[in-house]
Amino acid sequence: MTYIIKGSGLTIEDVVDVARHGKKVKLDADALARLNKCRAVLERKVAAGEIMYGVNTGIGEFSEVVLNDDQLKDFQKYLIYNHAAGIGEAMPLEHVRGAMLGRINVHAHGNSAVRSEITQTLVEMLNKGVTPFVCEKGSVGASGDLAPMSQIALLMMGEGKAFYKGELMSGKAALEKAGIEIPGLQARDGLATINGSNVLTAMSAILLYDANRWLKQAEIAAAMSLEALKANMKPYTSKLHEVRGFKGAIRSANAINKLVKGGDLKEEKVQCKVQDAYSMRSTPQVIGSVHDALAYARTQVEIELNGVGDNPIFFPDEDMQLSGANFQGTPVAVPMDMIGACITMVSVMSERRMNRLNNPALNVGLPAFLTKGAGMFSGLMLSQYTADTLIVEQRILSTPASIQSIPAAADQEDFVSMGMNTALKNIQILDNAFGILGIEFMAAAQALDFREYKFGKGVTKAKETIRKYVDFLDIDRPLYNDHNAMKALVKSCEILEEVEKEIGSLE
Repeated sequence: MTYIIKGSGLTIEDVVDVARHGKKVKLDADALARLNKCRAVLERKVAAGEIMYGVNTGIGEFSEVVLNDDQLKDFQKYLIYNHAAGIGEAMPLEHVRGAMLGRINVHAHGNSAVRSEITQTLVEMLNKGVTPFVCEKGSVGASGDLAPMSQIALLMMGEGKAFYKGELMSGKAALEKAGIEIPGLQARDGLATINGSNVLTAMSAILLYDANRWLKQAEIAAAMSLEALKANMKPYTSKLHEVRGFKGAIRSANAINKLVKGGDLKEEKVQCKVQDAYSMRSTPQVIGSVHDALAYARTQVEIELNGVGDNPIFFPDEDMQLSGANFQGTPVAVPMDMIGACITMVSVMSERRMNRLNNPALNVGLPAFLTKGAGMFSGLMLSQYTADTLIVEQRILSTPASIQSIPAAADQEDFVSMGMNTALKNIQILDNAFGILGIEFMAAAQALDFREYKFGKGVTKAKETIRKYVDFLDIDRPLYNDHNAMKALVKSCEILEEVEKEIGSLE
């Protein structure tokens, strides 16, 4: 089924469907009409000699330099050349595709005065699998993601490089092979293609989707560890969380109760302490706070996905254009900095439960380091080391990027969001989180194999899924294969999918 781009209603799930899974797109007919109406206003103003920022003036520090008619077209070309100034390896294709989708959705509002040929070319590129080569780094997240978006805009002139059918080639060759005409750039087209925070927003949308699925797996891992540690499940009573009122905590407590339902621990057939350590009894409050943070971040990212991030912005019904700072990435960078810290926080709690599983002073009768041959064997001792080093890296990366502004453009652009840095570091934080959670899963499965009581239906299914990839550690073996297998399993979300098939949605 084709996704119709209207300028509104774009969700993070839609971004994932198009960017990651290749769903086809089409520009809504009303959106196309708005786009053409706005362009006509611009062309009248250009013909009348009206001065407009970024159309017939320079940009940034050169905004007071007025261009003559002969310079207008060449200015668009040199604008893109100058701004295609990124550095590094190729950005993942799904991030580029997500940025293209976001930019089309901006154009669909009819406030950018771009030619419809530019927007339709982006649509064709998505549908035919032409994805520009874009460097990972170079954006400061204000005046839009200028450097990466300019590498996309190079293809509008038949330049740059692009991936097509798994091969990297010149942009011109990719467009020709896909049967896409080169639209060229005319007045306003260049800036209208690049002047928004579409790359960092697409990256953030995709990360929020993945982080939500990871967080549900964190609840599964917690439930497994709680069963193995003979936790007191009364702190998970829904009523306890309802009286405080945080939606995320209520949701998390209910999810964990659902996972342990049917097991001896939940049915109070296993003796437990009156009160457990915080890493055991405050899981709903901690994971719940991240559910709430994800909900807030989603709201902000989806506002940006569906808003007009551009400069200048045209209002054809009022025959007016306004220059401002709607390209500023801070509204996305701030909540996404919070999300990075939240992922790290949950990872720290995961490692603390894993520590309790290993530690003979804390693990309620389990063998030290979850091995039958303590002394000769070290069991999962070194798995904790691995989790710890990943967490230290997460902590370093959790420093907010949105407070790191360095002025640019001769202080014309003297406060920038650094939102691309937020997006980049969040990817690494989440990648580490897959590994840390995988280690807790592995330790919890090992611990459960030492217990002889009945586990909850969801916990049992999770353990069965893990055992398809990692065997019980009977005697010591190199653990890096197990760690990598578990990280890949968490990233694939197979545990989540199998558990939800068994007991229903955890949301």
